[in-house]
Amino acid sequence: MDAIGELLGYEDPDKMREFFRKKSKKLENKIMKLSDAVSEFVAESDYMAIGGFGLVRIPTAFLHEVIKQQRKVATCAFFTSNYDTDLVLINGIMKSVDMSYGIALEALGSPKVLRKYFENGGIKVTEWSNGALAWRYKAAAMGLSFLPIRSMLGTDTEKYSAAEEIICPFSGKKYLAVPALYPDIAVIHVHEADMYGNAHIKGVLVADVDIAKASKKVIITAERIVDTEYFRNNPQNTTIPFYLVDAVVEVPYGGYPAEMPYEYLFDIDYFKRFLQAAESEETFDKFIKENIYECKDFNEFISLNGGVERIKELRNLELGLKGSEL
Repeated sequence: MDAIGELLGYEDPDKMREFFRKKSKKLENKIMKLSDAVSEFVAESDYMAIGGFGLVRIPTAFLHEVIKQQRKVATCAFFTSNYDTDLVLINGIMKSVDMSYGIALEALGSPKVLRKYFENGGIKVTEWSNGALAWRYKAAAMGLSFLPIRSMLGTDTEKYSAAEEIICPFSGKKYLAVPALYPDIAVIHVHEADMYGNAHIKGVLVADVDIAKASKKVIITAERIVDTEYFRNNPQNTTIPFYLVDAVVEVPYGGYPAEMPYEYLFDIDYFKRFLQAAESEETFDKFIKENIYECKDFNEFISLNGGVERIKELRNLELGLKGSEL
């Protein structure tokens, strides 16, 4: 089968090996304001990778700031994606995408005014399975040009991908070669980080470690900044090491309204309001104006949607607690 998807995000692995070899590995303070991180690191020609998965641990605060600054990127990559896909469609932030799933909030439904960008061909899509997209990052993290897989063989997903069928020189069996993926910038939301960029993720990692290894620039947004001794005294806390990271931004509740494992559950009430607003252009524009453009910062967005009290309720739900037990 000849795949017809556009090859996005691929670069020569030897060229990238040299790039990463020269990248600074100094211990230096990388803490920045959210607005500065977006203005300094997000460029219109960029391929942007977004960490997290579905409605879990996505960098909402960062994406809100991208919208407020009306920044655009050339391409994005998503695994199973929901609200993060929706956000990068606002203002036409992206032109093309590597994707396995998107434009739906699971059983809640899909935002009608955003779904049209895919339905009318306004966004160029190259399709992958979740596993195949993860293995593209893995190939890049390993410094390889591709990895051989069996997933997607003979499916329409293969047809609309940019993979190539190959024959194994040892067994003579058919495999699918998925090309390495080297994003220009990655944005990953974590539980804790220190000033140097060491980062800790609790719970499922998805492919975020490989994304950090594969990306030219890595922005970490963190629920909180911790002292470096948190990592030095317990090396197992280091999910992503400092030398991969270019900027660190402290954003408490920065994944809201999505879920942050062990911190707060996703806000189903917010997503219902979001979907209801997305029934028409007029109501959606009003909703985005109120929840993003007119909010001076992410804290104001949270205050608009119930504030810290709502976060406490979501924390209780996440931890299985009653209100009095928090």
